[in-house]
Amino acid sequence: MSTPIPKPGPDALPWELGGTSRIPFAVYTDEQRHLRELERFFYKGHWSYVGLEAEIPNAGDFKRTVVGERSVIMTRAEDGAVHVVENVCAHRGMRFCRERHGNKKEFVCPYHQWSYATNGDLQGVPFRRGVRQDGKVNGGMPADFNPKEHSLTKLKVAVRGGVVFASFDHDVESLEDYMGPAILTYFDRLFNGRKLTILGYNRQRIPGNWKLMQENIKDPYHPGLLHTWFVTFGLWRADNKSQLLMDEHHRHAAMVSTRGSAGQASGQASQVTQVSSFKESMQLEDPRFLDIVPEAWWQLDEAMPSAVMMTLFPSVIFQQQVNSVSTRHIQPDGTGAFDFVWTHFGFADDSEEMTQRRLRQANLFGPAGFVSADDGEVIEFSQQAFKSKPLHRTLAELGGREVGDTDHMVTETLIRGMYEYWRKVMEADAVASPAETSA
Repeated sequence: MSTPIPKPGPDALPWELGGTSRIPFAVYTDEQRHLRELERFFYKGHWSYVGLEAEIPNAGDFKRTVVGERSVIMTRAEDGAVHVVENVCAHRGMRFCRERHGNKKEFVCPYHQWSYATNGDLQGVPFRRGVRQDGKVNGGMPADFNPKEHSLTKLKVAVRGGVVFASFDHDVESLEDYMGPAILTYFDRLFNGRKLTILGYNRQRIPGNWKLMQENIKDPYHPGLLHTWFVTFGLWRADNKSQLLMDEHHRHAAMVSTRGSAGQASGQASQVTQVSSFKESMQLEDPRFLDIVPEAWWQLDEAMPSAVMMTLFPSVIFQQQVNSVSTRHIQPDGTGAFDFVWTHFGFADDSEEMTQRRLRQANLFGPAGFVSADDGEVIEFSQQAFKSKPLHRTLAELGGREVGDTDHMVTETLIRGMYEYWRKVMEADAVASPAETSA
């Protein structure tokens, strides 16, 4: 059930009916609130996804990525430990790393050649002791300059099941407590200790607010309406056996669905779509896209879910759609755009046949997939409307106005839950601090 939202401060947005079933458009367009979101959701009190250990298997390997709008680098040190450091030189603040992936023994800022170990420690400063000329020493750093005080900003790191999370807040709760037991159960089902392998990446830039992608995956019934392909071939239907789960704060969610034995929708069963564009006779040129093989790890108690979509607020989606598994990293860029990075993976003990199956099914999704291209487009069109009508609001009242877990998909409860949490954090005091408004 819903928990009370603290009394909002004087600068809070007006929410119709007092709850979170009607979301003001300004939530998606207000610049000052966006800066507050970055500070409160990405830089304090939360864990953010940064990557998979399989992306940096060897000492010296690194991956450049982001936490919120801050560039960070995930590295593998000589001792095998995983580190995450901010991509900002401690000298003059330059964003020194430009490559997305690579291997280095050290990081060197090209501006003034300050060098850092892969764990972020400062190890070299040119002219630190000055330059001797005509019997005297010119320049040099002050005598009390201590390299240990000028390392790169180091984030707190948590690794579980081969997945790497980081936080600028070193007092953040444990990753396990952050997820909560309900979500952790499904996380551990997917990342169950088997060694991961990287199959490839997709990157896309979507001209919409970053929260709209969290909403999209917390919206379990739109696939049967927007993505008629899903319904045509029986991958996702509103009458599938399903479950919607949230953590106790309602910020994270898991949408769990089990594909019906009927498979491809046809005849009377297809009417669950209620979509006029549904074409019962549609066939694939290459039926291997639907070469679906149940896997042992799908089993959880008595259930065998064929699709589980987990949203970890604020930064990542973990996807299992039949045999395709991937992470989707949400990377905000202002109020009106975000980069969306897909990492498709498999398991080291997969057969070659299963690897090819995962790769084929990955083409159903991604920015040019049979399904996900629709999501990017509707997010773009929604953002355009939000900007043009700033005093209006969206409606998320399917299934009622309350927040809670359900055993069906015909509801918007997960969206209401996310904004219940959003309001508690964003409206916790009257006015944002100067540090937040300049973050």
